[in-house]
Amino acid sequence: MNDNQNPGSPNGMNPDDFEAFLRQFLSGDSAMDNEQLAKAAGLPTDPAALAAMLEQLKRAMSSLSAEGSAGGVNWELATGQAKAIAHGGSVSISDASRKAIQDASAIGSLWLNEATAIGELVGDAKLLSRELWVVDAMPLFQALSQPVANRMSEALSENLTANAPEEIQDILGSASGVMKSAGGALFAMQLGQALGKLSHEVLSGGDIGLPLFKDSRAAFVPQNLEQFVKDLDIERDQSYIYLVIREMAHVRLFKHSKWLRDAIVSQISKYASEISIDNSRITEIAEEFDPENPDELREALQSGAFIAERTADQNKALASIETLLALIEGWVDVVTEEATKRMPKSAAVAEAIRRRRATGGPAEQTFGTLVGLELRPRRLREAAAMWREVGGAVGIEKRDSLWDHPDMLPTDADIDNPTGLITKLREVGQLPDAFDQALRDLLGE
Repeated sequence: MNDNQNPGSPNGMNPDDFEAFLRQFLSGDSAMDNEQLAKAAGLPTDPAALAAMLEQLKRAMSSLSAEGSAGGVNWELATGQAKAIAHGGSVSISDASRKAIQDASAIGSLWLNEATAIGELVGDAKLLSRELWVVDAMPLFQALSQPVANRMSEALSENLTANAPEEIQDILGSASGVMKSAGGALFAMQLGQALGKLSHEVLSGGDIGLPLFKDSRAAFVPQNLEQFVKDLDIERDQSYIYLVIREMAHVRLFKHSKWLRDAIVSQISKYASEISIDNSRITEIAEEFDPENPDELREALQSGAFIAERTADQNKALASIETLLALIEGWVDVVTEEATKRMPKSAAVAEAIRRRRATGGPAEQTFGTLVGLELRPRRLREAAAMWREVGGAVGIEKRDSLWDHPDMLPTDADIDNPTGLITKLREVGQLPDAFDQALRDLLGE
């Protein structure tokens, strides 16, 4: 056994010396004596033996991360982490919460029928524990973050390999899967933590503005809903009715406009796939990395420091996404407002929702930095004002007919100038269709 080896450590490695090895390895210190450092760390100095050890490590990492992994990211790890956090403080659904949601749903269906021309829902609401919310939500979050996760793990692998001493770069290149697994695991852990914390904050399926569920059913997290209602200091039944109506309006919209969910997911996925990683920032972190302070790497990931500045095309795509999300949230706000006009405290609950939306929770912010996308649209107030003005001018049927097809949706210009949109809607049905007019001309009518 080597004099510098510690018999009490795995493979005879001295932990202090191995930390020094990692520090110099990541810093790319060209002056380091690799042979002496390898001896101190308890690593084989023979290149062939070192290559064999790294290959063994690669196989071990692969066996640990293969299941549930895609593109180097262990999604099973992310789900497990999120579920573990969601489980903390979780309680079973109480009979009182169940009844409150059922009663509010019965009233809400009737009131919504007066506020929108979009048909009502069939079936009872879905009641979720925090853990079940994580399970149901993970597929969408995985789809949205997969492109960024892949780029992140590849960039970490490339930069860490590039900063390695020249003598072992070829060896590390053959073990790039190990590096990618490390980057993917780091990303998965961060996403898992974000979703786990978010499970303690979300009230319903449509609460964060994204279409989590493919099935057209209202969904609630009763534990969180009950806590939010308690903190409002507003009559419990009124709070429940408002919040339940809001979720039901959101689901009605997506049930009616079957194209809408795919439109959102495809737009966000395309935007995320074009996100680039700031290699200079990763290089900077790698060069200064201190194994005794791993929080620096985690904080850089959480802050979005690795994501490069957006291009002009990305800004244009982001504006399109924000417009669509604002149109959805604005319509839901206006319909909920109309449906709850009988309630004395509806405005107070609406204001609480606006404050909550404006601040956003830390989990939302973490997810936003991980994928480079804020969940809350900036033009929400303007979009709501447009829907309110359009409904008042042409009625709810013509207003809601704008959701029949993506080509009919209002644009940014319509949000800025509702009057022009109202004029066009009033003309529909008054001016003859071009085909009908041509037929009349042919018949001499």
